[in-house]
Amino acid sequence: MSLWKRTVYKSVCLSLALLVAVTVFQRSLTPSQFLQEPPPASLRQQKAQKPSGLLVNPDSFWKSSKEVVTPTPVVSRRPQAWDVNTTNCSANVNLTHQSWFQGLEPHFQQFLLYRHCRYFPMLLNHPEKCSGDVYLLVVVKSIIAQHDRREAIRQTWGREQESAGRGRGAVRTLFLLGKASKPEEQSHYQQLLAYEDRIYGDILQWDFLDSFFNLTLKEIHFLKWLDIYCPDVRFVFKGDDDVFVNPTNLLEFLADRRPQEDLFVGDILHHARPIRRKDSKYYIPGILYNQNSYPPYAGGGGFLMAGGLAQRLHHSCDTLELYPIDDVFLGMCLEVLGVRPMAHEGFKTFGISRNRNSRMNKEPCFFRSMLVVHKLLPTELLAMWELVHGNLTCSRKLQVL
Repeated sequence: MSLWKRTVYKSVCLSLALLVAVTVFQRSLTPSQFLQEPPPASLRQQKAQKPSGLLVNPDSFWKSSKEVVTPTPVVSRRPQAWDVNTTNCSANVNLTHQSWFQGLEPHFQQFLLYRHCRYFPMLLNHPEKCSGDVYLLVVVKSIIAQHDRREAIRQTWGREQESAGRGRGAVRTLFLLGKASKPEEQSHYQQLLAYEDRIYGDILQWDFLDSFFNLTLKEIHFLKWLDIYCPDVRFVFKGDDDVFVNPTNLLEFLADRRPQEDLFVGDILHHARPIRRKDSKYYIPGILYNQNSYPPYAGGGGFLMAGGLAQRLHHSCDTLELYPIDDVFLGMCLEVLGVRPMAHEGFKTFGISRNRNSRMNKEPCFFRSMLVVHKLLPTELLAMWELVHGNLTCSRKLQVL
């Protein structure tokens, strides 16, 4: 090749190299990056921004790797919808080889084998219940076969209100259910429940069997549902489907309360001992709970809590293993938060008088002054509601609020 041709060739190569260098510097890319295929659009956007969302300073190209700031971890957000879509739960067979496990009653063995299965798919859902401004969400634990109890509640203390008065938001009602516990009843009852839900639109149902030990599942499923769909609710009342509730007294009690406070109020049991008698419904073997007493917890029937505390309760419950008695389990979750539940005379777990045969338990003047009274059959609830809200004259006014 002649000298002239070699000179021209070198000039062309040098020009091309300069052009490439200028292009690389203008794009703030390293030469190795320039030679690679362009990353996907999502990755390019991620690299072009800091975690704060501000554009990266172009001068950072010239900084050494020691000066690069480590990105701040992104805080996980709550799911936007129920995120459990399949039932994928197998028994923890490792327990079956333990001698202590083999000595337990069958229903405790069943509970422990599947205790790690915490969340199940939803069968019926009504997120629209939390649309708008919801002041009080009334939540009732029920089972499929007890349609008469749900109907009595809808006609009485479970009636929804568009306004709780004094500029407060709505009062909404929901029922919490699992599936029928007997396989031969599941198909029949499920069809009836679907029809009931089409009429009223107030049922949340999950794909686990309704049983005594699974009441704890009902607690944690509702708390997760609340965290997803109802994070702005002011207050929550949660109760059984065999109680009498006076909504007027509930709203009066809440009038000077704030949704941000650690409010958890009910009929509180302090220093309750685990029951070791095997003939009791609430029997707990020592291997499952070896302490002498439970933390304070709200007894059966119903309790009232602030919406903010309910969300924190959801996350604290997720740190504990499930316990077969739901009321006690919530007390354990409150203990994790360092929150002490508050006792109130208006919540009567055992009826107005602990002597179930006392005439006081049927006295409407006492019911009118209470917040929650346990327990009444549907016919008794309807009759007492009519008496309390009829032309009732009482000799003296009881003040329990």
